[in-house]
Amino acid sequence: MKGLKSIFDFYINSSIHVALSVVCLALISQKELNLLHEQNFNWFLFFGTITGYNFVKYAALAGLHHRNLTERLKSIQIFSVFCFIALIYLGVQFEFQFWIFCLPLALLTLLYALPFLPHKKNLRTIPTLKIFIIAAVWAGVSVYLPVVYNLTDWSIEATLLTTQRFLLVLALIIPFEIRDFNYDASNLGTLPQLLGIKKTKLFGLLMLTACVILEIFRESWFSSTSILHFIMLGITGFSIVKAKAYQPAYYASFFVEGIPTLWFLLYFIFSEFTC
Repeated sequence: MKGLKSIFDFYINSSIHVALSVVCLALISQKELNLLHEQNFNWFLFFGTITGYNFVKYAALAGLHHRNLTERLKSIQIFSVFCFIALIYLGVQFEFQFWIFCLPLALLTLLYALPFLPHKKNLRTIPTLKIFIIAAVWAGVSVYLPVVYNLTDWSIEATLLTTQRFLLVLALIIPFEIRDFNYDASNLGTLPQLLGIKKTKLFGLLMLTACVILEIFRESWFSSTSILHFIMLGITGFSIVKAKAYQPAYYASFFVEGIPTLWFLLYFIFSEFTC
């Protein structure tokens, strides 16, 4: 059992779980916007998410303690290097124009972690800004990049989906913000620090309500995919209501972060039955 737990912890801590969720959202976008499913592109998103997340989470820590890294962190660092190599291998096969499209998201990720502001601050340290940057990057990777990769004209449908994805990710972040409430530095100005836990939950539920309203204006309104979307919004809302400052170890990092993967699996099963 200890060995299985170590494998599971590596799966979570090395960002494989979150990368899977990002790719699942991108696959749903490709289906809903009638885009081509390009295997190399989806693997590019997978390895890019792992590289970006692990850079943000562990770069500073590795730089400070590079001589006495724990075995766990060393393993994640080595794994991240291989993911970065795979990312570059896949990326060089794409048109240069696609890399230009990737640049804004890559810069946001870098500036989120690198201390480019006065007093060695980065975007993460600007009060309340953190969750909006994360939501923007997720929306960009899961909707914007699939559209521009396919060289498809930007549409109203893509705009609505991008906005929904941004709002959904804001809601998904709420259980993490609540989980970290007792550990975040007071100068971070997180939503629970500014609003309190109850109002932060209300904020998340309002984001989901906005997603429901936007669904009315989409082409797929009240189709099978729309109904499934409502179900996933309901599950997300339930996860927000049940979130606590002291929550089970894997509540946010596995259950909440796995909601997009569950959405894709149900989407795939449901579409198979309705073919």
